[in-house]
Amino acid sequence: MQKLDWAVLFAFFLSMLGIGLWSHFKNKNTEDYYVASGNIPWWVAGISHHISGYSGAVFVAYAGLAYTHGFSLYVWWAFTIGIGILGSAKLFPFCWVRLRKIFNMQSPLEFLSMRYNTFTQQVMAWVGVLLKVFDVAAKWAAIAILLKVIAGTSMIVGILVTSGISLLYITFGGLFAVMATDLIQFIVQVAAGIAMFVIVAVRLGGTSSFMGIWNRLPASHGHLFNSPYTVEFALVYLFINFLSYNGGNWGLATRYLSAPNERQASKAAGLSGVLYLVWPLVLFFPMWAAPIILPNLSDPTHSYALLMMKLLPPGLVGLVTASLVAATMSMVASDITTLSAVITRDMLPVLSGRFKTKETSLLTARLTTFLYSALTIVIASQYKRFGGVIGLLISWFGALLGPIAVPLLFGLLPSFKACGPTAAISSIAGGLVAFIITKIIPVSLALGVGLPVITSTVIYSIFAWVNRKSEVPDEVGNLLDVLKLD
Repeated sequence: MQKLDWAVLFAFFLSMLGIGLWSHFKNKNTEDYYVASGNIPWWVAGISHHISGYSGAVFVAYAGLAYTHGFSLYVWWAFTIGIGILGSAKLFPFCWVRLRKIFNMQSPLEFLSMRYNTFTQQVMAWVGVLLKVFDVAAKWAAIAILLKVIAGTSMIVGILVTSGISLLYITFGGLFAVMATDLIQFIVQVAAGIAMFVIVAVRLGGTSSFMGIWNRLPASHGHLFNSPYTVEFALVYLFINFLSYNGGNWGLATRYLSAPNERQASKAAGLSGVLYLVWPLVLFFPMWAAPIILPNLSDPTHSYALLMMKLLPPGLVGLVTASLVAATMSMVASDITTLSAVITRDMLPVLSGRFKTKETSLLTARLTTFLYSALTIVIASQYKRFGGVIGLLISWFGALLGPIAVPLLFGLLPSFKACGPTAAISSIAGGLVAFIITKIIPVSLALGVGLPVITSTVIYSIFAWVNRKSEVPDEVGNLLDVLKLD
């Protein structure tokens, strides 16, 4: 990186900190801090929902898969996310907004004590919070790898710099800061992504390269499915993404919780879904073309960073690097803010009555945000122990998300009203046991990722069928009546 690149990157970091300080003064209570008092316009919520699904891991782990497996990455990742969001844009976003409006809920897990009981809520909260440590750590490790290749920084320095800046603006500003920075980060990502797209296209022959690259790549790179990313794997990931992007990933649920009303939440989902279908085609093009420009790389996960260094002039390297850092900061900020809400609103008040007072809640929110972030940084420094970045993202988080998300999301639907605490706990336990089995017995990638969520879904559905004629507690019935679509 040249001096101009460092200047661009420094300016970006400074703007993030500035937004965090500005947002600090907009937070008067935890409702401001965690859901921006439900005042986020649909287009801001939609952009935030979209960009919060990216991270630097896309430009490391997924760039490596684009280099080795080609177009199939779009099919099983971006395409399944897009249709998973659009297919339920008038269902789950409505539910999340109503939970905030009617019950004043600020955490995606607050309703669980009413839907099941406090014990079930605590099990899901503790398991989910511990699980997300690994997911967030993978994001820090991914961006540190990029900075190591591009800027020559060590892994620990890359992790500390990016996480430290994120930690400051998240702790200061809460969701106001996250949403504002998401908007800027999206603009930076679009500018950088278009720059990379155009430069690579010109390098390979202009507009004809859009289709022409596939003739210059191995035949399997143009296939919709490329082993081990098979049809079965794509279907599994469709279901996982359906759960994740509709609220199974708690940070994304807050994008709907923060919308003013049901209609705006639905429009936010629609915008995010369309962006997932369109924007990755631009973003991934340089990754797909990388084997032509940089053949025979020993480590394909470095392909995007090396492509930047080879093709971009000074200044643009800094801009694209800022966009990669921005993607990670956006996703992690989303996750940590929501996890802080879960810890502060759902876990600590159960452990001690002192955390129920309004006078200490905002201070507690900031402290939990800081301490949880610090824990993810420690795990990130040990990422190789968990199978590297791809291992953390796909094998750990992808496989373990389902068991937590199934009782969370399906519990909002009247079809599963007969599922009580036993069904929820059993589905989580069954999914976790299935995950352990996949780590002991060698299985295909599709089965390794899919068995936990399939097991949880089957168990939860069996309870719904067996108990279908049982009486439902009035509290549960009233909750589900409120969430029914008009």
